[in-house]
This record gives sequence, C-alpha cells and structure tokens, in this order.
Amino acid sequence: MFEMSRVPEKSDVVRSDLNGRGEGVVGVMSGRNKIALHKGSMLALQNHYDGKFQGMRVAFASSADTPFAEKVGRASLKLLEVVPGVTVWDLVVGRDWEGVDVNQIGRQPPLSSNKAKSHFPRLKEATGIRYDRMLFFDDCNWGDHCTMVATGCRESDTGVGPVTVRTPRGLGETEWQIGLEKYEEQTKKLSLA
Repeated sequence: MFEMSRVPEKSDVVRSDLNGRGEGVVGVMSGRNKIALHKGSMLALQNHYDGKFQGMRVAFASSADTPFAEKVGRASLKLLEVVPGVTVWDLVVGRDWEGVDVNQIGRQPPLSSNKAKSHFPRLKEATGIRYDRMLFFDDCNWGDHCTMVATGCRESDTGVGPVTVRTPRGLGETEWQIGLEKYEEQTKKLSLA
C-alpha cells in the first residue's frame, strides 16, 4: 500500500460481479491504482460468509509500512465487498469480532516488521486463539514471515505454531486449498497427541 497515492473513498469504488454472487464492490481506486481481492481471498471470504468452516474467524496481520498505508488498507477493507452489501470489514470485524477491531495492521509501535514478535502475540492476546489453531497466509516477497511466525509463535504445551502458506503472488484458489489441507492435517495430528 506504500505506493498508493490516496485513501480510497466511496466515490472510488469499482463495481462488477462478485464471483457469481451478484454485483458489488470488487475494487477501489487509489489514484490510478486499483486495489482488489485476489481470487483465493474472495473465495475464502465467501466460504467464510457462508459458514462453510464452523468456528472460523478471520483477522489481518499486515506490515503496512507507513501510517498512510495503514489508512489505505483499512479504508479498502471497509469498501471491498464479499457479497453484495457486505464488506470485508463488516464480515471480519462486525461479525467475527462483534465490532472489535482485533486486526494488527502496520509497523508503527507497538507493531514492528517482525510479525512473530508483534503482530501474532497481539492477535493471540486480542482473540484468545492459540497459535496452533491459526492459519496464516503471507504474500511478502522480501522476507519469510511464514517461517518466522511458524517457528517463533509456538504453544508451550504442543510445541506447534500456526499453519503457514506463502503466497508471493497473492492468495490464489490453489493456495487457499493448500492452507485448508495443511490446517486439517495439523488439527488431526494435534487431536491424536
């Protein structure tokens, strides 16, 4: 988001088909740049909206570089729709966390560039969800947050951290499926332990 030129507003929305679910906000413009969900992100959020994964809740851990980038990210989440009339923010903050913003977006203190040391401990504290019950997708191309989080955020009783999936080109449908499979595998192993 550090490359974006302005914070998106309602007048900046791009409307089109929401993955066969009707017309809605599929993108927002920040100057000449369009911000949109990747196909796997849309599928994941629509599956979640439909209640396909009972007990699943979503939160964001983003290392947006600047306070401006944070504003762009949050504004985009409040405009982009999962299904017509329901924004990402409505679903994640409104439904999942009953209006409480548990998301860890940015790098400004107390957050840092190391998600294992700041974002994830804060997510665990805010949500009460154990590390070994988390699934993390990360699109960072200049560092390996997945390894840092998987090894740096382990539960003391199981020695297991979040399931992680690197998505250097964004969350596609294949990566979403891989994440679900890895999560199911880890859950089965933990239940047998």
